[in-house]
Amino acid sequence: MTQREEQAGLILLVEDNRQIAEMVGEFLERRGYSVDYAADGVSGLHLAVSNSYDVIVLDLMLPGLDGLDVCRKLRREGKKSTPVLMLTARDTLEDKLVGLEAGADDYLVKPFEVRELEARLRALIRRDRRQVSAEVLTVGDMTLDTATLRLTRAGQELNVSPIGLKLLAILMRESPRVVSRRDIEREIWGDTLPDSDTLRSHLYNLRRVIDKPFDRPLLHTIHSAGYRLADLAAEVAPTT
Repeated sequence: MTQREEQAGLILLVEDNRQIAEMVGEFLERRGYSVDYAADGVSGLHLAVSNSYDVIVLDLMLPGLDGLDVCRKLRREGKKSTPVLMLTARDTLEDKLVGLEAGADDYLVKPFEVRELEARLRALIRRDRRQVSAEVLTVGDMTLDTATLRLTRAGQELNVSPIGLKLLAILMRESPRVVSRRDIEREIWGDTLPDSDTLRSHLYNLRRVIDKPFDRPLLHTIHSAGYRLADLAAEVAPTT
């Protein structure tokens, strides 16, 4: 990797609107990024799986293979954890949940300011490059190996998005302490905070995977305070 790429980043832009693609590509290159480009989902997926990018900027509506399918295949078949910033004209909570469930890390609603796009890219790159010491975290019957990113509960392996794994690592390290929404957002996204739906959407999808199939929940919302990850049944169990 060149010094230029180390300083800024290598970006894959998958966007079929040539005008938007040229605007974004030219701006990012002026800011010191290197940009690869694909105009359809099939080509974008091929590049994403074949190369190592700092961030993938992925339009939702693409010819050949839409952004949701590209993201799902990237995560499930390509086994790639590259941060994905999804571009979408849809801004309902349900649309955001679907995108995050597919494996996107963040989203930006069209039309957008290119400076905001760069700020979100910087936040994702900083988060992904941050060095995290390898450790095995356990809360109740759930275990996360931060070196291999393997998550299990009750012996069952679970598939969680990259942001979901970050959330779990934060909450498991602090367990059983309550962690505020603000602290979680700053730990994951830095100073470029997402809108109010983003964290809630990630937590919704996380609960669906780590709690819904099991007898008792581990992820708890503490109203007006934040979130905690704890086995409450074990906390109140009488000692012998």
